[in-house]
Amino acid sequence: MSHLFSPWSLGALSLPNRIVIAPMCQYSADAGSASDWHTVHLGQLALSGAGLLILEATAVTEAGRISPTDLGLYNDANEEALRRVLATVRKHSPMAFAIQLSHAGRKGSSRAPWDGGQQIPQADPQGWRTEAPSALPHSEHEEAPAALDSAGLARVKGAFAQAAARAARLGLDGIELHGAHGYLLHQFLSPLANQRTDAYGGSLENRMRFPLEVFDAVRAAFPADRPVWMRLSATDWVDGGWTPEETIALGRALRARGCAALHVSTGGVSPRQKIPLAPGYQVEFAARVREGTGLPVMAVGLITEPEQAEAIVATGQADAVALARGMLYDPRWPWHAAARLGAQVQAPHQYWRCQPRELKSLFENASFGQR
Repeated sequence: MSHLFSPWSLGALSLPNRIVIAPMCQYSADAGSASDWHTVHLGQLALSGAGLLILEATAVTEAGRISPTDLGLYNDANEEALRRVLATVRKHSPMAFAIQLSHAGRKGSSRAPWDGGQQIPQADPQGWRTEAPSALPHSEHEEAPAALDSAGLARVKGAFAQAAARAARLGLDGIELHGAHGYLLHQFLSPLANQRTDAYGGSLENRMRFPLEVFDAVRAAFPADRPVWMRLSATDWVDGGWTPEETIALGRALRARGCAALHVSTGGVSPRQKIPLAPGYQVEFAARVREGTGLPVMAVGLITEPEQAEAIVATGQADAVALARGMLYDPRWPWHAAARLGAQVQAPHQYWRCQPRELKSLFENASFGQR
């Protein structure tokens, strides 16, 4: 039996396999509201047979968006637009859906990647003043963010909780809290971005304080029988930055607060990072975090081949694998992985007839007549 296609429990959420569709920003929302593109995009991924789909980084405030076209969940219009998309997709797919709640911090007010991805100046009609732990820009040529004061911290924490309540009303199956890739919560964790001198800066305990407070607020606002977990960058890939040992310390604190898992990535907080890209280059960090925290982990990063994913799960390096660009390139990746590994996968009835003759048992419960 394939380990990759064995059932998995993420907290109380039962999943049919260990393939996770990682969050992928689409830069296609209208004032934070999901568009027809999201129906098409999520619809095709929801037919892939993966165990879990995590919606893209979704801003909890307008200023917390990465770009003006980022998805948001900070007002009633956002909530209703996403409700319509989910209702359509759910008619045709039993897949579990989670959402990644995020605040971009100083990396906000940026153009979409295909428009260069650079910061949009405050003076531009599409730009805004970003906010962060400290008044330090992400890159030297960018405008400095506003340092969050005590009222700002309370406002942002409240916005995360409100977005979690909206996610609950939408019937989402889980929440991933975005603490990676140089966005706001990661900025608090990393000494490269956090140079505060109050209770939220300096020591490891202080730098973890706000992310942990946000986790507590989200956990309290979301139904207890649905999982909440966190995505973390295990290293900044910069000397003097956030480290794997600190990631483990944070993971242990999260576990004590009811965190269901960790989604282990790396980097993003500094343009000075030097990342040695190679297949599965982040898996070793997932394995270290899993061993050091006792929490289930999802591994991500240049995992492209079914046999590679199978080995990661089979050897206990991670409990699940997450795919992003690979799923965009091949939205039927789980089908093809099941075929290669001798497993079965869920597929819509309308597609059962497409399975090759030599793979007649590829789709679960597939049975149809021929006319």
